[in-house]
Amino acid sequence: MMGGGKGGADFDPKGKSDNEIRKFCTQFMRELSRHIGPDTDVPAGDIGVGGREVGFLFGAYRKYRNAFQGVLTGKGLDWGGSLIRPEATGYGLVYYVGHMISYATKGKESFKGKKVAISGSGNVAQYAALKVIELGGVVVSLSDSKGSLLARDQAKGFTPELIAEIAELKLKRKALVDLVTAQNLEDHYRYLPGARPWTHFHHLDVALPCATQNEVSGHEAEALIKAGVKYVAEGSNMGCTKEAIDVFEHSRVSAAATHPGISPSHCPQEAEGVGIWYGPGKAANCGGVAVSGLEMAQNSQRIAWTSEEVDKKLAKIMEDAFNIGLKTATEYTKTPAGAYPSLVAGSNIGGTLRLGLHVTNFRLRESCSSYA
Repeated sequence: MMGGGKGGADFDPKGKSDNEIRKFCTQFMRELSRHIGPDTDVPAGDIGVGGREVGFLFGAYRKYRNAFQGVLTGKGLDWGGSLIRPEATGYGLVYYVGHMISYATKGKESFKGKKVAISGSGNVAQYAALKVIELGGVVVSLSDSKGSLLARDQAKGFTPELIAEIAELKLKRKALVDLVTAQNLEDHYRYLPGARPWTHFHHLDVALPCATQNEVSGHEAEALIKAGVKYVAEGSNMGCTKEAIDVFEHSRVSAAATHPGISPSHCPQEAEGVGIWYGPGKAANCGGVAVSGLEMAQNSQRIAWTSEEVDKKLAKIMEDAFNIGLKTATEYTKTPAGAYPSLVAGSNIGGTLRLGLHVTNFRLRESCSSYA
């Protein structure tokens, strides 16, 4: 089983020196090392924990356990890491939404030409933005805890060069406002202090919350519907509040009633009640933990796959995640004619069925071994 646990600490790295962060990681691993291992639990990074912190933690693990093992994922390439691991969650999110778009339009559309609002500016948001641009989409926003940065020209949006500068900025633990001030970007980008991006657009196609939990409220969900958004998927864990999910799911169903006999993909963009299709984080952002699994597999076999090999495996995993949710929703839930199947229900039920299968097989093995 993977992804079955969560943990962390109340240590705030903002404003701390590298040495202070290293000392904390060392002391944290001093206790944690007694509870983890390559065949027990294998932690990965999350908010505030990137390659540097994983390096500190891995070094401390080696010191305390005297073992060079694949006990953490997100490691550096020189000590057991995997190519595509930093990009995995963002890339996987875009692959997942690509399948949503293809299914909804019967293969007629892709990310090409789509206006995409993204929140966050960490690893997930950066690589999601780069993959969207690579596939022909236009990224019109990024954000952080201090505010949002919006492209004034929504036909051009963000450039890969600016995203690279934002990545450098975040490595120094600085805010987006520092970049705006330092580079005089006001002519091309609009900075909104203390705001999230969702309510500041007249037209959008895709929304990808990639910052933190509960970052899309019910009110903001309604604003996304008014802006014409057709696809929402979570790059962050629990990025949408329960109220927002309810708004999206109601929109998905009500679109069929508003346009009887017309599939959602053929509803006019400007029509009131056009449904949003929502992809939950447990499916849409599983690319990160999936490539952590691929990193563990490489560690166990003492091999290293190429970027192309890992990316191909990631793309297949995201395709399977979408298809499992879609198939399970179709099989186990009632979908109104003309509405999209609920990926929320499909992913929840699919996960439960998979877990039940594992538990059943585990108990069967235990039962068989007791008679051996």
